[in-house]
Amino acid sequence: MKIIAIGRNYVAHAKELNNPVPGSPVIFLKPDTAALKDNKPFYIPDFSSDIHYELEVVLKICKEGKHISEKFAPNYYEEMGLGIDFTARDIQAIHKEKGLPWELAKAFDHSAAFSNFIPKTEIEDIYNLPFELQINGESRQNGNTKNMIFSFEHIISFVSKYITLKKGDLIFTGTPEGVGQVHQGDKLEAWMAGQQLLNFDIK
Repeated sequence: MKIIAIGRNYVAHAKELNNPVPGSPVIFLKPDTAALKDNKPFYIPDFSSDIHYELEVVLKICKEGKHISEKFAPNYYEEMGLGIDFTARDIQAIHKEKGLPWELAKAFDHSAAFSNFIPKTEIEDIYNLPFELQINGESRQNGNTKNMIFSFEHIISFVSKYITLKKGDLIFTGTPEGVGQVHQGDKLEAWMAGQQLLNFDIK
């Protein structure tokens, strides 16, 4: 399993971090050791003092494919869920200033929390899909897939031109505005289409 993540896929989020709105998908990878499943707690690492949450809709790839056209891209995912892309923002800022890759800020152990997955056939409209993150009962992020810059199909087609997709791969499709820092003792809860999929603690 590999974890493919899309950066800056919501205009408001790009602007809140003073980033340009991209003309093509911004891609980065997380290793399988970044996976955090089953609502297990996230432990803040000692190498960062500014870990941020980023709530995202996650696609689970269901079969191998490369050079996939957008027309056929819907056949390559059957389930969807939610994920938190944890980011060491302090490390990322330093690396961005120096023009260096983001891996140390994005790909560290347990930096990709994700929920169980539900069949997309059970979702009324995946292209108008609301999702929300609450921290300690307070709403922090409210997103909707209708506001994505690049659609699910475009992302799958774009990525598969460069990287073969395999069954079980995950695609984090980008975060809306409202990202911020997590602290020890925080409880993160997230809903997609009104169904709670994430509920875990920060330690």
